[in-house]
Amino acid sequence: MNLSILEEPELEFGGGNRHVDIRFGIKDYGPFDLQSPRAPKELRVGLIGTQETVEGARAWLEKCAQGIARKETKQPNLFPAFPALSSASSFCCDLSIDNAHVRTFTSSAFDAVSSISGINARIDAAAQLFIKEIQFLAENGNPGVILCALPLELLDLLAEEKRIQGQIDIHHLLKARTMQWRIPIQLILPGTYDESKARKQKRAGTPRPLQDEATRAWNIFSALYYKAGGTPWRLMRDSSQLSARFVGISFFETLDRSRLTTSMAQVFNELGEGVVVRGGAASLSKEDRQPHLSGEDCEHLITNALAKYRDVHQTLPARIVIHKSSPFSGDEEAGAKKAIKEERINIFDLVHVTDSDIRLYRDGVYPPMRGTFLQTSGRSGVLYTRGSVPFFETYPGMYVPRPVSIKIAAGDHTPLAHAKEILALTKMNWNSTQFDGGMPLTLTAAHSVGNVLKHCEENQRIEPRYSFYM
Repeated sequence: MNLSILEEPELEFGGGNRHVDIRFGIKDYGPFDLQSPRAPKELRVGLIGTQETVEGARAWLEKCAQGIARKETKQPNLFPAFPALSSASSFCCDLSIDNAHVRTFTSSAFDAVSSISGINARIDAAAQLFIKEIQFLAENGNPGVILCALPLELLDLLAEEKRIQGQIDIHHLLKARTMQWRIPIQLILPGTYDESKARKQKRAGTPRPLQDEATRAWNIFSALYYKAGGTPWRLMRDSSQLSARFVGISFFETLDRSRLTTSMAQVFNELGEGVVVRGGAASLSKEDRQPHLSGEDCEHLITNALAKYRDVHQTLPARIVIHKSSPFSGDEEAGAKKAIKEERINIFDLVHVTDSDIRLYRDGVYPPMRGTFLQTSGRSGVLYTRGSVPFFETYPGMYVPRPVSIKIAAGDHTPLAHAKEILALTKMNWNSTQFDGGMPLTLTAAHSVGNVLKHCEENQRIEPRYSFYM
């Protein structure tokens, strides 16, 4: 066994400048696409909800655009201030909420939803209130992203019901039903913009811990910037290395739990751009009780993913890395290799990434350092992607962190090399700026896409960009 502490991966921001922290990188250097003509110069935000939620969310967004002071703490790097949003500030863009892009539904419409019996029928009816207005904005306006401000009463209404098999999730349902209009949406909860509502807010029956206001602003505006077509940051890449693309494969059950399906293959480059591909049927193996594809279906999935990638980027990568949430069976490995070989990609890696049962302990009260890597064999290891962070001078999480397990099924890269890539990919979550994600973006994206795809119609055209699923 070999234990090492990996350096915190740097990210690239405006002007080619680097920083380990997303917020300080944007604050000091601007977003990565600062000089690009494609960078959004204004965030054209549509806003939908009740009169109360629209007013509350709008007031808070406009307040954030003036800047939010940092939380007073002994760890100033953990809670930095959010800068003002303008063409002359860090994000180099303005916030625009045009009155023509604001739509509200009445209290009586919501009252009608509350009178419906059956949790799924109630969720569907509530979603329809938003879907109707999203369609209107898509057909009569030009917002870059649409914000859905959920009423507290709706969350309470849904929390009152016991969860049932095949229960619809309103977040995933809205994503599935509205992608046809090709405008990304973002949901915002009452507690995000009104701290007094956070104590009342219910989700899964318990109040959610509330982040400090500046962190909430960083998270939502980074997501809005990405969904509006921007690239806030990107992975660092050594120019001497071959171009590598990362694919995530995961699985999900249909809502009625009658079938197990491959959620997607997500192909990323160092910009975090992704191409979503719907997969085929999977089954639980009698040997390991894990979901697997047939060799033919795995081959088809990878072939389709690479074809979609080529359509978007007009080229193929020199190296492909496939992260899978379950072990590679012999048939899956053979199918993946065949698809890769037919595309004449000579360098590839097949890696099983999942939660690990191994735990490490360190002297003192803090968990192991983020980046702690224990190589357990020539083809495996465990990596702490959550843990104590020297830059923050603390552990930023609430619970005892679990490391991830890395097992190489095929390929020439070492476990240490894969650990470095996976650690960097945990920082590519556009919904979070505190780089404490547990899984790499490949698999978190696969999970997110699967959640939305299970709410899509069987023959529905799906949007290929990841911004429609996060």
